[in-house]
Amino acid sequence: MKKITITKRKSINLILQFIFYLYLKQVPYILTLFTIIMEFKPRIIAFLCNWCSYTGADLAGTSRMEYKPNVRIIRVMCSGRVEPTFVLKAFANGADGVLICGCHPGDCHYQEGNYRCLRRYMMLQKYIRQIGIEPDRLKLEWISASEGKQFAELVNSFTEKIKELGPSKIKDIIKTFA
Repeated sequence: MKKITITKRKSINLILQFIFYLYLKQVPYILTLFTIIMEFKPRIIAFLCNWCSYTGADLAGTSRMEYKPNVRIIRVMCSGRVEPTFVLKAFANGADGVLICGCHPGDCHYQEGNYRCLRRYMMLQKYIRQIGIEPDRLKLEWISASEGKQFAELVNSFTEKIKELGPSKIKDIIKTFA
């Protein structure tokens, strides 16, 4: 009886060694499969003007145009209302990209709100570069209420651009200094 138990132990040990060997051989394949499953899905915050850009996004949705679901929309009354702190807070809270959309220049319902937004955007581009965020992670576009297709294309292209850049590292940088 004891001989059988010893051979069972040896055979179990050999089987376990063989399984471990196969596991080690399969690690690269398992890691590749894991990266495919755990594909990077960027988090994008979009500040949209109530009168034009938000309506354009609504048109894209009601027209059943397909665009990436990675964008979280925040409606503001005017793109000129988007403070630089809103953008910085979005990055600090883990956004991989920030999109600001407003009325075309000259079409602002608040006369010059989009010009104010443009000035803030230019300033933000310089500032985020200095603090270590790639300038491509922030984008400003003019979308009117009738440009649903352009909104969908913008979201798709911006999402792809952020995927190329990879996850934002600013949250890690903030944890280091906090």
